[in-house]
Amino acid sequence: MNRREFSVALGALALGAAAGPGTGAAQDAKKTPFSRKTVIELAREMAKKPFDPPPPVPEAFGNLSYDDHRKIRFKKDKGLWVGANRGFSAELLHAGFVVKSPVELFKVEDGKAEQITYSPDYFDFGDLNVQSEPGQSLFSGIRINAPINVLHHYDEVVVFQGASYFRGVGENQIYGISARGLAIDTGEPTGEEFPFFRSFWIERPAIDAKTITVHALLDSKSVTGAFTFVIRPGNSTVLDVESVLFGRADVNHLGLAPLTSMYLFDGRERHRFDDFRPAVHDSDTLAIARKNGEWIMRPLANPETLQISAFVEEDPVGFGLQQRETDYEDYKDLEARYELRPSAWVEPKTPWKNGHVQLVEIPTDLETNDNIVAFWHPRKQLKRGQEMAYGYWLTFGPPVVNQRIARVAESRMGMSVLRKRRQFIVDFAPPIENGVPVYLGSDVEPRVTASSGRIEHVVGRHNPMTGGYQVSFEMDTTDVELSELRLVLAHDGEQISETWLYRWTA
Repeated sequence: MNRREFSVALGALALGAAAGPGTGAAQDAKKTPFSRKTVIELAREMAKKPFDPPPPVPEAFGNLSYDDHRKIRFKKDKGLWVGANRGFSAELLHAGFVVKSPVELFKVEDGKAEQITYSPDYFDFGDLNVQSEPGQSLFSGIRINAPINVLHHYDEVVVFQGASYFRGVGENQIYGISARGLAIDTGEPTGEEFPFFRSFWIERPAIDAKTITVHALLDSKSVTGAFTFVIRPGNSTVLDVESVLFGRADVNHLGLAPLTSMYLFDGRERHRFDDFRPAVHDSDTLAIARKNGEWIMRPLANPETLQISAFVEEDPVGFGLQQRETDYEDYKDLEARYELRPSAWVEPKTPWKNGHVQLVEIPTDLETNDNIVAFWHPRKQLKRGQEMAYGYWLTFGPPVVNQRIARVAESRMGMSVLRKRRQFIVDFAPPIENGVPVYLGSDVEPRVTASSGRIEHVVGRHNPMTGGYQVSFEMDTTDVELSELRLVLAHDGEQISETWLYRWTA
């Protein structure tokens, strides 16, 4: 999936509310009562009707190149609530390039919604020779701004644009990982279906507000849905998400709270890439917090062939794609600044019962390709005519970890000294108690297992260079095509670390 050529807005033109703005009594007549139930009822009624794909934007905009589309810039002084001391402003995004399908935008004030009518006056087109008219359908999404980094300076915190994609950042971060409203048939042989947001309603925040609320209407061939996002920027930006889905058709493979990211290479794949940097990725880890207290850590990979992994769970505490390498020296790239990319963490608000976290790793040789997907796949399927309600918190910011246990800091792999076996090095950061790192020494027991292949020469020791703990082991891979590896640290018979999992393939 190409972040430039595949972040496609597949739809818009929702069931409309009022037309363009006016003044006085005419303007009031164009406002309609609005609440979250409004979006839910729209989604419910849409699910009863055949899917009606929206028309694309005019060719003049759809045929724009990436660079030309970037020349279209929203005039910041025309943002919603600019200068109104409401803690937020909202900018409108222009359709074009691969974002070929427009969306409808509404602002909500005092419980009433009013459609925002497109006008070219909202935008600076630079030297582009393109023509648009007021009232056309040429919005593609919204950008939410807030003073997250510097007091009184409004920076981007969340952007919704393209299909059901949206991204967020915490304090002093830049965009990387994306989230989606919904995933359908991801990684399935039948091909993936991409739901899209048709309409957005942006509620006017209160004076000096700390949160802003955005509603979205989702549509696709198989599903409709109503989403509400309550956005709270900060060191970590947290989205309180509520959703109701309606089955227009049977959905066999549903993905809730999907996350999409890029992993090109790290030290384990470095030999495959002629690159000046030691690593290139937006995320390097899949993390899962289990109901029994265990924390699973799976290093991401850029495989030679498509890899799909399932981590069976019941009522997960949380899961996410994380960027654990957060030092400039990890990447040495002053342009991409991968060390500033956020991690994303999903935490269900109520039990999600049975299902599994699914990880899809897609081969790629370009860093512009989003090749990592993770989501919750519920065991219960969504059938035609049925509905499914769920909620979760989605956090963009530093990695969410359990500091009371040893945490995986780095994983490396290569040939052993005698060039006969694969050697693995796993470094752990120490647990933190009362703000102080816990010394891990000779009384710690590393436990390593493999589904196939023989594990040999397991060595664990304190790492004086990091203050953590390092485990080294070798695996005889003779006649082995695939092996699932597992490593934990134990003390007095109790596990004291995350569970390191890794899939080795020949």
